[in-house]
Amino acid sequence: MSITLILVIITCLISIACFNNKSLFDRLKHYPIAENKNREYYRWLTSGFVHGDFIHLFVNMFVLHEFGRAVENDMVLHFGDLGGKILFLFTYLLIIIMGDIPTYYKHKEHAYFASVGASGGVSGIIFIFILLYPWSLLGLFAIIPIPAILFGILYLWYSTWASKNQNDIIDHEAHFYGAIAGLLIAIISRPSIIQEFLTSLIQDFPL
Repeated sequence: MSITLILVIITCLISIACFNNKSLFDRLKHYPIAENKNREYYRWLTSGFVHGDFIHLFVNMFVLHEFGRAVENDMVLHFGDLGGKILFLFTYLLIIIMGDIPTYYKHKEHAYFASVGASGGVSGIIFIFILLYPWSLLGLFAIIPIPAILFGILYLWYSTWASKNQNDIIDHEAHFYGAIAGLLIAIISRPSIIQEFLTSLIQDFPL
């Protein structure tokens, strides 16, 4: 069984458990003021396994499953079965943590701010996919095919806009920082991915 599928199953189980258990939901969510005052830094990770509702959960897990399989397979190709799967797991979990840290520092004195969702981790996986397959066609709104690299630019723009203009429990800033974290981890773990990306940009450019 792939690490991607295991992550999807675990996230679904925890999220569904939290739908009917507000106390558990509150203990696992990203809540900077509690993290700061009570040193509950574990929330940087656990918040990535909790979602606001079934739609939020379904969208994140569908995207993680579709993109995660390709990224995990690439890591297995370059680092072997065990090494690739461990690297993929480490990458995904670290992206979730790194995606929450900026909003921790921004909101650690604000009791009103809290967030949940795997969006930061999923964003990082999407952007590693973009590094690997920049001209692969993705479906905007599930119907409009656009190149992965353009999708990434639009995604970052939307995340930046949403973080400033929407008031919900989804940490839109984590989308942006998760994407950056994914790129950094991919480059550090395999520096040759930069040259491969640039080569693909030029050689695979759709004419």
